[in-house]
Amino acid sequence: MKQIFGYIVILCSIPLLLLIGSEAWKEIAKAQQYEQLIERSIELPEVVSTLPVTLYDANNEIFSEEYTEWSQPLALAEIPEIVKQLFIYSEDEGFYNHIGFDVSAIARAFIANTSEQSIQQGGSTITQQLVRMRYLSTDKTYERKLMELFYAYEIEKTYSKDEIFEMYLNEMYFGNQVYGIGAAATYYFNRPVTELSVAETAFIAAIPNNPSLYDPIDHFENTKNRQERLIDQLTEHGAITAAEADLYKNESIELEVKQKIQQYPSYSTFALQELKWLIAEQTGYREKIDNTADKMEKEFLQLELQKEIDAILRQGIHVYTALQPEKQHQDEAAINRILPNSELQASATVIDNETREIVSIFGGKNYKKHDLHRAFQSPRQPGSAFKPISVFAPYFETTTATKHSIVNGGPYCIGNFCPDNYGRIWYNNVTIETAFKYSINTSALRLYNAVGIDTAFSYINRFRFQSIVDKDRTFSAALGGLTYGVTSLEMADAYSSFIDGFYAPARSIRKVTNLNGETIYSWSREREEIWSATTVNAMRDLLNETVNSGTGRGLYSSSGYIGAKTGTTNQFKDYWIAGLTNDYTAAVWTGYDTPRSMEAMERAKIHFSIFNAITD
Repeated sequence: MKQIFGYIVILCSIPLLLLIGSEAWKEIAKAQQYEQLIERSIELPEVVSTLPVTLYDANNEIFSEEYTEWSQPLALAEIPEIVKQLFIYSEDEGFYNHIGFDVSAIARAFIANTSEQSIQQGGSTITQQLVRMRYLSTDKTYERKLMELFYAYEIEKTYSKDEIFEMYLNEMYFGNQVYGIGAAATYYFNRPVTELSVAETAFIAAIPNNPSLYDPIDHFENTKNRQERLIDQLTEHGAITAAEADLYKNESIELEVKQKIQQYPSYSTFALQELKWLIAEQTGYREKIDNTADKMEKEFLQLELQKEIDAILRQGIHVYTALQPEKQHQDEAAINRILPNSELQASATVIDNETREIVSIFGGKNYKKHDLHRAFQSPRQPGSAFKPISVFAPYFETTTATKHSIVNGGPYCIGNFCPDNYGRIWYNNVTIETAFKYSINTSALRLYNAVGIDTAFSYINRFRFQSIVDKDRTFSAALGGLTYGVTSLEMADAYSSFIDGFYAPARSIRKVTNLNGETIYSWSREREEIWSATTVNAMRDLLNETVNSGTGRGLYSSSGYIGAKTGTTNQFKDYWIAGLTNDYTAAVWTGYDTPRSMEAMERAKIHFSIFNAITD
């Protein structure tokens, strides 16, 4: 009976709403279309809400909150009675009795609007307001208003009154990207709504009526004046006494506005990118994308992946990371202090040797969120720092050679590729150790040619070099001559294989949980053996000797061991160091975003100072 009555009321209201306007017949035709919509039953669009993504450091302390809107949904039973009274009395006294709209209120609004020749009076119920928040624009047109009635009636058929009221209290806008009464309490007073006084509750209840006009941060007095009117309404309805009303009006309101936690943007930016990689991996999209040659299909899969990621992020998740906040702070401060007051930039990545986790990452000088993150977004030519991965370790792994084996350091060409040695110094027969620590290019090229390009890349491709492409399979790759280059993240990641010969991609994320604390994503921690113990010992010796008496002199560590390889690209456009101590594996790049020569600062060895600071 109630449903039939609802149809009758809506249909009867149509002529009333369409009296005004010069195109009456068009409006009647629209009305007939709306009647057909009702008969088919309106399909309510899916509602999309966004909850925060919270990042935790290695101590399980929050260091970053990522959200476009602040929301903390509450069950109706968790919301104090005084809150419900404030909104019922001020917005919709007949809420529990009407069918989604109030005919008498619509009539009053219609008369007022007719007299003013404009659409100003709303006569909106709580259900209609929920419809506007969820489904419709706020345009003041009769067409939109009519659709609002249809949707409101459909919602009333679909949900109970308490369910509608709960949705309303959780979805209304409180300004400053805050949605819902629960979030408003924590945002403006830093306390849950159950701990607010009546005065404070009425104060935030004043905001949704006009979030701009009643923004308590910018228009405190406006909010306070409306709060007092709401308190008066509580008195009029007998919810509180007049004496209590005076007491609440005179209570001092002290805002304690929640500041979004946004510490360590270099680390949080990378962790969020890694989160996307993790989701791609474990939903199967990465494999599908990698195995698809068709560009259109690849693009489609990437779009589908992004939808999947967006849906997961909207759920509100907790991301637990390996961030060591003190180290991150110290490393950032040190690098920013070491870099000169110029356009010179740097990136750095530090991996804990025991856990193989990324404990510190530096995206650029004075890095701010959304800046170019040079540690993983800006590949550069690695120069000789690439040789341990491309030449020496594969050579030891595939031959019986030792560091004392002999290799020639004289001029050497393969086809038209005839590299020079640093300073155009030529050598006769030298040990592999000498060739390594003095970074003799022609010796490295000879060893690379002995290994073979295919074999060398069978090792290179076991690491996470995302910018290395098929056309890099050349002889210049032996010396770090690549199409796009590599990042400090990738270099530190690959060098971690020299800890003990085993490799697992270094990660920042330990696990991802939902709001119930259930783990929904985590990386596999299985390690793959890349290098034999013989190769590892040889490489660690070479890296250590480079620091003791080669191109790495000036590096130091108190950990008991240090080994590293330097890299300088043509015309001194990039300086690199990658290496490890007993505690950490790290890689450092310095250069300009628009490459240019840094020869004038070669002696300053800024990259050495950075490496020493972040690994000691």
